[in-house]
Amino acid sequence: MNLELLTVGRVGVDLYPEQTGVPLEEVRTFAKSLGGTATNVAVAAARLGRQSAVLTKVGPDPFGGYVRSALRSFGVSPDFVGTAADLLTPVVFCALDPPGDPPLLFYRLPVAPDLTLTGADVPWEVVAEVPVLWVTGTGVSTEPARATQRTILRRRARRAHTVLDLDYRPMFWSDVDTARREIGWMLDHVTVAVGNRAEVEVAVGAADPDEAAKRLLARGIELAVVKKGADGVLVATAEGSWTVPPRPVEVVCGLGAGDAFGGALVHGLLSGWDPVRTARYANAAGALVAGRLACADAMPDIGEIEELLG
Repeated sequence: MNLELLTVGRVGVDLYPEQTGVPLEEVRTFAKSLGGTATNVAVAAARLGRQSAVLTKVGPDPFGGYVRSALRSFGVSPDFVGTAADLLTPVVFCALDPPGDPPLLFYRLPVAPDLTLTGADVPWEVVAEVPVLWVTGTGVSTEPARATQRTILRRRARRAHTVLDLDYRPMFWSDVDTARREIGWMLDHVTVAVGNRAEVEVAVGAADPDEAAKRLLARGIELAVVKKGADGVLVATAEGSWTVPPRPVEVVCGLGAGDAFGGALVHGLLSGWDPVRTARYANAAGALVAGRLACADAMPDIGEIEELLG
């Protein structure tokens, strides 16, 4: 396999309510889907024709088997999906109210398998040579995954393209200062950083997109991407910064939009596109998924994105 993308981090099984407009406790039935930020990005890139794989772990349970088979069905290699013998594959219940930013109920205790990655789990030759390596802020929220991801980035030696998805989720951290310290360390070892206003504030102490982008670039980031929601997305390099307007959409579920954006960003990096073209393409991918229910299953293909772009 001529691998183009390796993502590192969260995997799980998303359960979506089949009844809308009711609180989670009143939902009667759920639909199952593959989920997890790093996993969804790999799926999104695969839907765009890219050879992708996920470095993660599941439990020795039927949901772990489902993760591997679902990855194969999406064209994503499960070769680097390990098994944590004494843990369960994470399950996430996704409420749909509000649809733009629905709350999530994570079942990842006492710890998720993907946070038990050690050096023995890592395909080091792939880490060194894959064209795009994608890591996340969640991946350094606890040990041993924290030390493992740090070693991955050291071995990677800031080769292009090394992407950090800031992926800040408060429930995975003891406090903001710890998150800022650990995520901040990664900024000095990657070439691309992606996050929304809240995430860049945690990472560099500034919620203003322009100021945050300046601080990211000052850390040696080659491409800073700050998502501004309804105000579009800011992309910045040493040559300048640009804001790409959003794609209007009637939101059904906003959960997978950022991951679709990520997969399309990877596609743009691998294609050698300029930042503005890449951001427009990624915005379109995110808009399509925001208008659908589910994450991995909702990722668009090239034809759908190009049709939306006109």
